[in-house]
Amino acid sequence: MTELSGGQKTQQRRALSLDLARGSMLFLIITAHVPLFLYAMEPGVITKAAPGNVMDEVINFLMEIMVDNRARPLFAILFGYGLVMIYRKQSIRKGENEAKRIIRRRCWYLILFGAVLAGVAGGQDILMTYGIAGLILSGSLRKSNRKIIKRIIISTVVCLIYLPVLWGGVLLGIGDYGLPIAYTGNETYFGNLIGQLISIPVVPLFTHLFFPIIPSVYMGIWMGNKELLIRPHEHVSLLKRLTVWGLTISILGAIPLVLINDIWFPELFPAGIVYGVHMMSGLFAGIGYAGLFGLMGIVVQHRGTVVDAIAAMGKRSLTFFIMHECLIVITMSPAFFNLGAHLNVSTAAILAAVIWTVTLAVAYLMEKKHMAGPLEKLMRNLTYKPQ
Repeated sequence: MTELSGGQKTQQRRALSLDLARGSMLFLIITAHVPLFLYAMEPGVITKAAPGNVMDEVINFLMEIMVDNRARPLFAILFGYGLVMIYRKQSIRKGENEAKRIIRRRCWYLILFGAVLAGVAGGQDILMTYGIAGLILSGSLRKSNRKIIKRIIISTVVCLIYLPVLWGGVLLGIGDYGLPIAYTGNETYFGNLIGQLISIPVVPLFTHLFFPIIPSVYMGIWMGNKELLIRPHEHVSLLKRLTVWGLTISILGAIPLVLINDIWFPELFPAGIVYGVHMMSGLFAGIGYAGLFGLMGIVVQHRGTVVDAIAAMGKRSLTFFIMHECLIVITMSPAFFNLGAHLNVSTAAILAAVIWTVTLAVAYLMEKKHMAGPLEKLMRNLTYKPQ
């Protein structure tokens, strides 16, 4: 076997760190989104269903500690990181102005993909949200990391000030710890369609207002500028600090929410503030998870089948994100197989794992056959004009 050169090893680490992060991120997202369809169960805290047994309680605990408000920041960080990679590559090839136009064009198409997902398929969309974030922050790709850090601090402080208060008002307004259930069991696809289409412009604006999207995308830009996942072997100490401190702060910030409605029963407004704190601490989970996958790209020396499969899904993350959301709707929605009326928290988690595992096998086969993700291929064709 021919020994890899230093450049080839760097490229291998780059693919492994980034693609492991993206593939694993999709697991976190699908486990977060499947329970949103458990409309036959009593509402628990915020979007959680009330547990019906001990295993449900364990799953809810793990979700609030590791997944809820934690998968989204990781997605945003990887999105911001990807913007930096595209911008640098296209700046070298075509100049900074054209690189910026390519970024914006890509973001507009991302918004279009998200609109189809939310409006036509009825999936839980975050593509429109990040497309808008990319349009807003594309000018920041030219900024130095010192300026990016300032913007991270400012945007985080702004969110920390208003989001807990905003969510306190939300819970006070609805009069319960849990958000209203979105389904009745009588929905049909065409009955939902008009409402879904009307919601297209509302969904991303709501998400930007109620969740700290901009700070986490800025964090991804900062990480991309430092090439933490492309050259993780050069930043081991920093990646370790980001992982340890990020995940520690995330866990500590999640504990108060875990206690609500089990051993602690605060008034509704303070409960909403606790949820806001849970959400803001999730920013650190995003950084911690990204740092962890950077370290994994260094530590994993021999790529077995599982690692290859997760990396293969990560390379095709747009395709598999949309596939997952469509499969969730098909299996869980009252308009289709209606499993949302029959599953509990535990069995919903099993379904999420099954969907991810089956599609992981599909991704692995696509990699073995050298097949690009169809939506990645479409996005490239739309984004890059013929030469």
